[in-house]
Amino acid sequence: MLEIKDLAVQYGDQEPTIEHFNLSMKKGEIISVVGESGSGKTTVIRAVLGALAGAGRVTSGDILFHGESLLKNSKNDWRKIRGSKMSMIFQDCGGTLNPIRKIGSQYVEYIRTHESMPKQEAWQKAVTMLTKMRLPDAENIMNSYPYQLSGGMRQRVGIAMAMTFNPELLLADEPTSALDVTTQAQIVRQMMELRDDFGTGIIIVTHNIGVAAYMADQLIVMHHGKVVDHGTREEVLNNPTSDYTKKLLEAVPEMEGKRYV
Repeated sequence: MLEIKDLAVQYGDQEPTIEHFNLSMKKGEIISVVGESGSGKTTVIRAVLGALAGAGRVTSGDILFHGESLLKNSKNDWRKIRGSKMSMIFQDCGGTLNPIRKIGSQYVEYIRTHESMPKQEAWQKAVTMLTKMRLPDAENIMNSYPYQLSGGMRQRVGIAMAMTFNPELLLADEPTSALDVTTQAQIVRQMMELRDDFGTGIIIVTHNIGVAAYMADQLIVMHHGKVVDHGTREEVLNNPTSDYTKKLLEAVPEMEGKRYV
């Protein structure tokens, strides 16, 4: 479904942020990209979505989606793909919502931007998606302002919006980092249910190797813009090849001799 070949990304005249990044992804697969802040994780998924910030640009390599290069997309091509075939969940969905507009107003506008339908039908579609995300009283959520919702509820709204059109590929940028541990677990479970229910492929970027290992079919470890470990979850956890990965695993707390990763 998605293939990234020898990708390099650079911002302005700076040193490359990413070098020699490779990935091959099947439908319904979950790939976790883990590493510390500044390692280039978010740049990878922004490049896939054609949404590199500022002066960011792909300087070499290619990104193929169903065999077609995304680097050749026009603005109109991207409008057709974003939100429908591929969507993104941000670190803090609350920050992407307009604080002075109710959830329902924003959600309906989002739906009607991608698909021509009456407002009432779009409203009902939004309510259905919020209900699937296990948000209590979806009608009340639609009539609420973002500040009236908890962080976990706003995150679920963001996931619901991203999943509205059952995209084939979901890009998740630290979707649990701003949440408490209990809510993190709920969000992780719901994302995995999306894969089970809709066959959605997910690339999740995180600095939490515990979350990464729990979710992943494939695990990619990045450090200073380069991949230092890549393989199945079992390969990377049981036989890490880089010292950096070994240190990450050693940093995971143990309880009664058992490491929870």
